[in-house]
Amino acid sequence: MGSSNAARPAGVGGGGLFATPEIAHERRPDGAVVLRSTRAPGLMPRSLGALLERQAAAGGSRVFMAERDPAGPWRRITYAEAARAVNAIAQSLIDRRLGPERPLVILADNGIDHALMMLGALHVGVPAVPVSTAYARLSQDFGKLRYILGLVQPGLIYLDEADRYAKALETLGVPADVEIVASRGTLGSVAAVTPLSTLTEVRPTPAVDAAFARVGPDTVAKILFTSGSTGQPKGVINTQRMLCSNQEMIAQAWTFVSERPPVLVDWLPWSHTFGGNFNINLVLRNGGTFHIDEGKPVPALIGRTVANLKEVSPTVYLNVPRGFALLLDHLETDAELQQSFFARLDLLFYAAAALPKTLWDRLEALSLRVLGRKVPFVSSWGMTETAPSATIVHFRLDGPGNIGVPGPGIAVKLAPDADKLEIRVKGPNVTPGYFKAPELTGQLFDAEGWLRTGDAVRLADPADPAAGLLFDGRVAENFKLLTGTWVNVGMLRTAAIAAGAPVIEDAVVTGHDRDEIGLLIFPSVAGLRSLCPKLGAEAALVDLVGQPAVRAALAEGLCRHNALAGGSATTRVARCLLLTEPPSIDANEITDKGYLNQRAVRARRAALVERLHANPVQPEVVVID
Repeated sequence: MGSSNAARPAGVGGGGLFATPEIAHERRPDGAVVLRSTRAPGLMPRSLGALLERQAAAGGSRVFMAERDPAGPWRRITYAEAARAVNAIAQSLIDRRLGPERPLVILADNGIDHALMMLGALHVGVPAVPVSTAYARLSQDFGKLRYILGLVQPGLIYLDEADRYAKALETLGVPADVEIVASRGTLGSVAAVTPLSTLTEVRPTPAVDAAFARVGPDTVAKILFTSGSTGQPKGVINTQRMLCSNQEMIAQAWTFVSERPPVLVDWLPWSHTFGGNFNINLVLRNGGTFHIDEGKPVPALIGRTVANLKEVSPTVYLNVPRGFALLLDHLETDAELQQSFFARLDLLFYAAAALPKTLWDRLEALSLRVLGRKVPFVSSWGMTETAPSATIVHFRLDGPGNIGVPGPGIAVKLAPDADKLEIRVKGPNVTPGYFKAPELTGQLFDAEGWLRTGDAVRLADPADPAAGLLFDGRVAENFKLLTGTWVNVGMLRTAAIAAGAPVIEDAVVTGHDRDEIGLLIFPSVAGLRSLCPKLGAEAALVDLVGQPAVRAALAEGLCRHNALAGGSATTRVARCLLLTEPPSIDANEITDKGYLNQRAVRARRAALVERLHANPVQPEVVVID
């Protein structure tokens, strides 16, 4: 057993933001490595409800959340106002006999009412089940929504705007014993709708206090569904212990959040663990303010994010790589946005997917230009089953890829799996299992009780485990070429996206049991338009992909990548195909937070994979020398 803490690589150091990592490690005879934080975790509250009551008592007039009113100004709610509404909703849920056997399903975009309903349920031990609105509004068959509602058997469904979900609920049917509550709108003849105000105007009784007192660390807080990338979504049980311990771990590592309550401007969906657990609870635990961003990282909505960031300067900005990519297109050309965005920014944070080095460099260059210094840019790693963080970066980095070290109270095992090391987890943040799925729960843990994750990592510095871990893709996503050599899909994808800028927004690596590697490319519309200015700012993707300037830029960038790769067939891209159909959420190709499922895309687009690798080469295929 060894340990390391004080010695850090060049350029690493918190600058007052971070605690020094204290990591013990054990190298086992079977090749496994166990890392654990020796820093004691902070005192954990028994529930998120206890956190809300604490904040309401300590600074009830502080703004907890704000959202855009449709008329334009911000609607704001203080901690004291939120606590009053949460207790009223809690009473209403008790009156309706909701509980572990009759959970609350939330089918709504991020919003203050969504948050109040969720916290009202958690306050008195009613499991909250936030469901992705894409399953009702973007899906064509409503298959995932049908499955989730059938599994959960809710006692009540909350909707933000009822009209938006009328088609889905009419198709699926609403059982007579399931009440529909909505902030706005109706469902017509589909079902009766109870206005949310009916719940928030109730006077709490001692029954709320009694139920609140019974909520403890083992109480089920949420059932969060995975994206179902390899089948139907799995309902991950999230306990109060998981959620509360996660925030204490973060506060121990990021010491500044306790001293300077975080201000967020954030869009990440609350049906996912990143937005719904990490981000909301970061604000709640530290008495900060959450500005709900109704924008999204898509061309039609990124303008709303820009407008919000011009009005509100965040102290911590969290996003997925796709979100940073679209925001950067505006940040680099808008001086007003630059000044507001960086005005009081303590930290940049990315997670959920690998960040291309080009994005990192562009953000660093901007912060140097605006502030004269680099804003720390960090990451974390985890999953729905770890609520979400298991590792966290709390030292300065020189580039993307490092996912940090185990947080206080958490241990990870790096278990050999073929040519990779799978990261496995133990700690108070780990789920007890999947909802109504004992067989899947049994497969979730190894013989020693470690949570199997399917993600691969490697040590950033084999001589210093406290230097962090590097994400190394999924254990199962890699494949072999005909030569029998493995292709590291995660690393190659990130390198190819960077090399193919501005053409590539995302890419799927192909070549399983073939002689060479190919790419199915989801293009960046903004990037393609920048290469073809004569076609105009509204040029359609289908008209852009075949343009000589686009093909030439792509070939040139990937030729540079190949030159750096040398003669290695496992990193050399031979050909690529630009796609015009976006990834499908119904076919599990992508989640609504932007994670691209490599295997699902290759399977669904098998004919395109064949066309990409066909000989003779097809006209639309770009060959890379």
